[in-house]
Amino acid sequence: MRTILIMGPGGSGRTTVAAATARRAAAEGTRTLLLGADRTDTLGTALGTGTGPAPAEAAPLLTVWRPDAADRFRQDLTAFQTRAANVLDLLGAARLDAEEVTPLPGAEELSFLRALRDAALSERYDLLVVDMPPLPRALPLLGLPEELRRYLRRLLPPERQAARALRPVLGRLAGVPMPAEWLYETAARWDLELAAVEAVLTDRDTAVRLVAEPGPAGDDALRTATLGLALRGLRVESLTANRVLPDAAPDGWLAGLLAQQRKTLAEWQGRPDGARTHDLHQVPHLGRDPRGGDDLDALAVPAVNPAPAPVEWPVADRLAEDGVLVWHIPLPGAIREELDLVRRGDELVIGAGAFRRIVPLPSALRRCTVEGAGLREGELRIRFAPDPGLWPAAGR
Repeated sequence: MRTILIMGPGGSGRTTVAAATARRAAAEGTRTLLLGADRTDTLGTALGTGTGPAPAEAAPLLTVWRPDAADRFRQDLTAFQTRAANVLDLLGAARLDAEEVTPLPGAEELSFLRALRDAALSERYDLLVVDMPPLPRALPLLGLPEELRRYLRRLLPPERQAARALRPVLGRLAGVPMPAEWLYETAARWDLELAAVEAVLTDRDTAVRLVAEPGPAGDDALRTATLGLALRGLRVESLTANRVLPDAAPDGWLAGLLAQQRKTLAEWQGRPDGARTHDLHQVPHLGRDPRGGDDLDALAVPAVNPAPAPVEWPVADRLAEDGVLVWHIPLPGAIREELDLVRRGDELVIGAGAFRRIVPLPSALRRCTVEGAGLREGELRIRFAPDPGLWPAAGR
């Protein structure tokens, strides 16, 4: 299955473009699932049909699903109380009823990630179109599976599970209670679920389509999104310039808005900083908020084509003249003064503007020392020199 993530700032028409993209794919004969992350029924408004917490057919070959985060949270909490029943009884804790449970901060994001995983693994569809939350929420959300897996591995290392049979003995020897088996089982299950979500996001058939309204605010959002996505290794397939005014705009304030749009579009077409490595499509302004199938078809969004070959992230090569290994990390739109790079053990902490990612080093680079780094043509290049004490000597 191919997955298309539709992303953009709030108010850019992201949901409308997602609905139009899914509708066009279904009309061309592709079994399509449109997944919505918004807690309100904005997808139903765009399609002209209501949506609910269960997948429902909105048109031939088009299914729409807007998961209920509150209900999913109640189910998870009930299941957790059942698994931890012995501990809760020992503490004298009072159980929570499903009716009194309200989602905690972060529950909606986790619920949506699980829905994304379930939808991508379904064999009923050929295409998954995801209406992501606005950019300030979407960018951290895409990094959540990787970060949570890293926390789990640090707090409950998988290799420690090998000592399950010795846990009662170790507990008596140490004089302190050892973690219960259900805790490790829960961590292992969470790790598998997060790994499945991460596999969807990093799959070669997954791509991002950015949506922005041409103008200063849209341009700033585009630069931020491009950098954040690049740091995560996510490929931007295209940029949709939404609500583009016709050339024959009347005089007055509308003419000023048209000139502003034309200037931004020209910059997007010829941007040399690496942010213009994808296709640019213009979607016309209909003069009203699109609603229903006819309006969505009139937007003429780009078709969904087969995914191109994946882009490796990062790419390492060897400089023949001095034998130094160089790691190339694409960071379009990055500013040298806002870059931060720290080697910590076998990991590399990369900071770019407001974004940060901890990347494990490949085995070869773990035996090297960092010689320096530089930003050139929208690409961070990190130089590694082999550590003589960790590399075998020639002729041995």
